[in-house]
Amino acid sequence: MREAHPLRAALRTPLTRRAWAEAAYCLLSFVPAVAGFVLVVVALALGAAFTLTLVGAVLGVLFLVGGLGLARAIGSLQRGLTRGLLGERVTAPHGPRADGGFLAHMETRLRDGASWRAVAYLAVKLPLAMVGLYAVSWWAVGAVNVVAPVRWAFTPDDLTLVTPLPWGGSPRLHSVGAALGASVVGCVILALAPWLTRAVVAADRRLVHTLLGPGQLDARVRDLEETRALAVDEATERLRRLERDLHDGAQVRLVALAMSLDMVREQLDDRDRPELHRLVETARDSAAEALTELRDLSRGLHPPALDGGLADALTTLASRSALPVDVSADLPERPTPAIESLAYYCAAELLANVIKHSGAERCRVELASGGGALRVRVSDDGSGGARVVEGGGLAGLVQRVRTVDGVLEVASPQGGPTSVTVRLPLHA
Repeated sequence: MREAHPLRAALRTPLTRRAWAEAAYCLLSFVPAVAGFVLVVVALALGAAFTLTLVGAVLGVLFLVGGLGLARAIGSLQRGLTRGLLGERVTAPHGPRADGGFLAHMETRLRDGASWRAVAYLAVKLPLAMVGLYAVSWWAVGAVNVVAPVRWAFTPDDLTLVTPLPWGGSPRLHSVGAALGASVVGCVILALAPWLTRAVVAADRRLVHTLLGPGQLDARVRDLEETRALAVDEATERLRRLERDLHDGAQVRLVALAMSLDMVREQLDDRDRPELHRLVETARDSAAEALTELRDLSRGLHPPALDGGLADALTTLASRSALPVDVSADLPERPTPAIESLAYYCAAELLANVIKHSGAERCRVELASGGGALRVRVSDDGSGGARVVEGGGLAGLVQRVRTVDGVLEVASPQGGPTSVTVRLPLHA
C-alpha cells in the first residue's frame, strides 16, 4: 500500500475524524479541569487549615477526604472523556479498602495513593487545559481567516487579519487581494491546528495513564488477582470434572461389582464351599466399603447439592443437621463456582463446630450478597467462648478464606451467643 505524500497528509489532517475528536477533547476537558482544580484546592486548603486547630480537626479531615473523593470523581470523568472521544481505555485504580470503624475508614481515604495522584493530575492538567484551549482557538482563527473574502464582500471597510499569536496585532485588510491572502493564511493555520491539538492530547494521554490509571503496584496486584481467579476457577472445574468421572465411572463399576458378588454368593452353597463363600462375602463387603468411601470423597470434591445453587445446598445441609437450623438467603447475584464451594465448605465446618462444641439448642445460617461481596453468617445460642487459635478449626477457615481475599470474623463472648461471619468476593 502506497504511503500518502506528507504534504497531502498534512492538508487532509484537519478533515479527519481524529482531528475533530482531539479538538473536542481539548474543548470539553477544559471546564472540568478548571472547576475540579478550584474545588479540590479549596477543599484541601480548608481541610489543612481546620486540621491545625484542635476544635476543627474532625471537620478538617472531612474536608480533606471530600477533596480527595472529588479528585477521584473528576479523574473518573476524565477517563470517560478519554475513552469516549479518543478511544483510549484507562483502567480505573482500585478504590480504598477499609476494615474497621469511622477512623480506619478516614485514615484509609487519606492514605489512598490513587486519590493523591488524581490531585496531582488536576494540578498539572490546569495549565495543559489552557494550552489545549489555545490550540482549539487556532481552529476558530483559521476558519475566520478562510472566509475573509466573504467578509470583504460585506464589510470592506472593517476587515482585519486575525492571528492566533499573542503578538503581532490584527493588521487591517484594504483590498480583495489582501482578503485572498488572509484566506491562504487561514488555510495554513487550519493545517497547523490539528498538530498543535495532537501534541496537547498526547501529553494529556500520558498524564492520564500515569496519574489516573492504576499504579505499578495496583497493576501488579490486579494481574495477580486475575491470575489467581483463573487458577481457582480452573482448579474448581477440574474437581467438578473429577467428581463427575468418579460418579459416572468408578462408582458405577463398584456398584456393578457388588451386585455381581451378591449374585455369586447366592449361588454358592455354604456346606460345599464354605471357604469360597467367605471369600466372596469379604470381597463384597470390601467393595461396599470402597463405594462408601468413594462417595464421601466425591461429595467432598464437589457437593452435588451445589448444582442447584448455594442457597439450595445450604438448605439441604441444614436439613441433615442434628440441630435445628434456620436458613435465610438473599442472593440477587450468583457467585462463581469456586466461591460457592468455599462458602459451602465454611458453612459446613461452622455447623459441625456448633454441633460439637457449642451446646446450642438452635442455629441460624444467613446468606446475603451485595456490594460485590458474599456474606455467610452462622450464629447459635450456645455457651460462646469460640476463639481463633493456632491449629484450630477456625484458624484453618481463616487461612482458607484468605486465599481469595476473604475475611472471617468471630463474635463469641463467654456465655454466648456466638456469631461467625465469613465475607468473600463474588468472584475469586
